[in-house]
Amino acid sequence: MNILMIEDNEQNLYLLRFLLEARGHRISEARSGPEGVAAARAAVPDLILLDIQLPQMDGYAVAQALRANPALDAAPIVVVSSYAMSGDRAKALAAGCDAYIEKPIDPQTFAVEVEAAAGRRKGENAP
Repeated sequence: MNILMIEDNEQNLYLLRFLLEARGHRISEARSGPEGVAAARAAVPDLILLDIQLPQMDGYAVAQALRANPALDAAPIVVVSSYAMSGDRAKALAAGCDAYIEKPIDPQTFAVEVEAAAGRRKGENAP
């Protein structure tokens, strides 16, 4: 699976890349909101991992911009964020995201959670 990670923290990028590449996924990266939107439009990934706290454009605005592009409609957007206040999950889902994983992530289950979320938008693995 081709995964675009939109994340500005180098340590988080390293860890997520390590966990996902170990399961055979191909990773591309963007480090700001506008860079992430441009990268998604250019490559149309199978899945987008999105942080909320990003430079220049927050994750909610990025999700809305991605969902406004019909070419990206099939790509699930999974928030991976330390924003865990009441209402943050609902706000992310309302912006067009499909799933929400809180940081700190569990390295033992993270890749499986991401893979399960990847099938949700396409109707696979739906509960």
